[in-house]
Amino acid sequence: MAQEETDIAQTGRIWDAPVAFVLLTRLPMPALPDHAFANGARAVWAYPLVGLVLGIIGCGVGGLASMLGLPPMLTAGLTLVALVMMTGAMHEDGLADTADGLWGGHDPARRLEIMKDSRIGAYGVLALILVMGLRWLGLAEVAWTGLITALVVSRAMMVPLMYALPHARKTGLAHSVGRPDISGVTVAMFISALCAMVLTGGPGLVALVVAVGVAIGVGAVAKAKIGGQTGDILGATQICTEIAVLLTLTALA
Repeated sequence: MAQEETDIAQTGRIWDAPVAFVLLTRLPMPALPDHAFANGARAVWAYPLVGLVLGIIGCGVGGLASMLGLPPMLTAGLTLVALVMMTGAMHEDGLADTADGLWGGHDPARRLEIMKDSRIGAYGVLALILVMGLRWLGLAEVAWTGLITALVVSRAMMVPLMYALPHARKTGLAHSVGRPDISGVTVAMFISALCAMVLTGGPGLVALVVAVGVAIGVGAVAKAKIGGQTGDILGATQICTEIAVLLTLTALA
């Protein structure tokens, strides 16, 4: 039994990327063995790779729309639809729950209760409207390199929060995934910085710094209001930092 566990641990890294795709997307994946999910936090280094693949597919959709002669706004809209479909709107759902909970409750317990409720309130609706509008406009302004950079960096930004903040509740997806180690955080940040530099140069690195600041801000609010992070907080972090990158790249273009 001990040897079997050792063998699983030694070969477990090969499942990191597939596990990351299963956790963060609705893309079709082959069936994974049960032990692949035994340490979900180990897969966080691959989160930026998920953004890379989503970005490439999104660029394909946008490129096809452009070839058909659609204007930039419609092209961006179709790209946004594709991104939402590929992720199952999980990050958008997290943003809505975060907005409802953090601003709709008067104490941590009530805020967590609201965030767990599947119903959406006024704060969540307004957050989705504003955020989707900003993403749409941002996607219409950036080149394909900017789109990929935004998706890579924003998924990397979830990882430091998973490491730095405690779990606000003892159930849920984020809790089941666990807390990553510093090596996973380091690799995720390195991949995102490398992609930002290669794809968009200096503006991409500036956008990365801005995204770090936004992630720190989201984390600080979550720590103050609910005592830590949840899957909803991580989803909100992804959406907010994606917008930060898109807007920064647009401003520096």
